Amino acid sequence: MEQLKSFRDEVTRFMMTYKFALDEMETKIDILKQEFQTLHDYSPIEHTKSRLKSPESIVNKLIRKQHDISLTSIKEHIRDIAGLRITCSFISDIYKVSEMLQQQNDLKVLDIKDYIAHPKSNGYRSLHLLVEVPVFLSDRTEHVCVELQIRTIAMDFWASLEHKIFYKYNQDVPSELLTELKTAADSASSLDLQMERLQHEVQAIKDAHDAEEREMLKTIHINGQQFRIPGTLLDILGQN
Repeated sequence: MEQLKSFRDEVTRFMMTYKFALDEMETKIDILKQEFQTLHDYSPIEHTKSRLKSPESIVNKLIRKQHDISLTSIKEHIRDIAGLRITCSFISDIYKVSEMLQQQNDLKVLDIKDYIAHPKSNGYRSLHLLVEVPVFLSDRTEHVCVELQIRTIAMDFWASLEHKIFYKYNQDVPSELLTELKTAADSASSLDLQMERLQHEVQAIKDAHDAEEREMLKTIHINGQQFRIPGTLLDILGQN
């Protein structure tokens, strides 16, 4: 009985480290999101969703991969126990978020898989990062793997739909549906590219407008201090 209690406590603590690693990553993402929203009135991060594999799912994966069932084996062979999905508006935002996370010196990037530049055969697109997160416990520091999936809203919508279809058909999806899913993935990719282009055009218009407004400002000096005010206001003051 004492051995069972000890093993249960060990498993509970093991799983807690992955939850704490997810909490740590969500805090990091929330800080980036708030910083961008405050300083730039825009955030490349739309929303996040985390998930933690159940012990049953972990054991089943070990069995499928023919590995020993132990905590050591789990840590060595199962790298996606903790997962965090980050959804962005535009493709460029995906790489921007990825770059910001890779620059954080307490995170160690273990692997990067770019399924946007190189989509899977079924049309799946996403940027995957496997990072090691330090978790500071009461008596030690654990370095925990977290899988990050960064994708656009369109990519996320397609992936969610594809998952539901595969679940409904228990992995045995009719070939005509697979063809339609691939077509839908290509359409989602085209939409992403179109929205990215529109975003760049809108930004160019805004930059041109801001530059025009700066050109319209005139510099005046009052009591040794320099001020920039609209030229039209100077004309009105001059008339008066």
